[in-house]
Amino acid sequence: MNPFDIDTFLATGGLVGLCVLIFVETGLLIGFIFPGDSVLFTAGVLAAQPNPYAPVWLLCVAVPVAAILGDQCGYFIGRRLGRGVVEGRLMKTIGPEYVARTHTYFDRFGALTVFFGRFIGIVRTLTPLVAGFSGMSYRLFTLFSVLGSIVWAAGIILLGYFLGNIPIIRDNIEIFIIASVLTIVVPTFIHLARRWCASRRASSEGAGA
Repeated sequence: MNPFDIDTFLATGGLVGLCVLIFVETGLLIGFIFPGDSVLFTAGVLAAQPNPYAPVWLLCVAVPVAAILGDQCGYFIGRRLGRGVVEGRLMKTIGPEYVARTHTYFDRFGALTVFFGRFIGIVRTLTPLVAGFSGMSYRLFTLFSVLGSIVWAAGIILLGYFLGNIPIIRDNIEIFIIASVLTIVVPTFIHLARRWCASRRASSEGAGA
């Protein structure tokens, strides 16, 4: 068996095993060792077979729920560790400036990071932890975690279900996912950067007046 044989894992673990894996990917901070996108895509492919792995509707309900619960677990781990770390050694090691910068980043871009981070490997593993550590609003985090988890999990499963037999998509699923996300992320960040620059320019002109 390979380090992570997706077909064998799905055959032996079933739907419960898949949901546990998706939960662990963000809930226990070791998600970088799992090929989450490929597992979901393969699950969709298997759901489209004459003898389906699991009903596609059930996959599209259960897996997003597991992803949402994993995010919640990661967030509370980050929040709990954050208090001790900020008040203890990390504050002395990296200084208050770094901690303040982290808070500022999540205040400005936290919602986008939570949503789009779901589509990028290790980012979805670390985002809930950092969101909790930085003190990001729990309601805001939960809202974009739910939206991101549903779009990511159900979207990739349905992609596998309907397009899994097309070789170019099946063999390059990670590239297609990242490329799709970038078509939204890049214009969004360009727009935000322009607004930020315009705001800074206006502030400078106001101060100079």
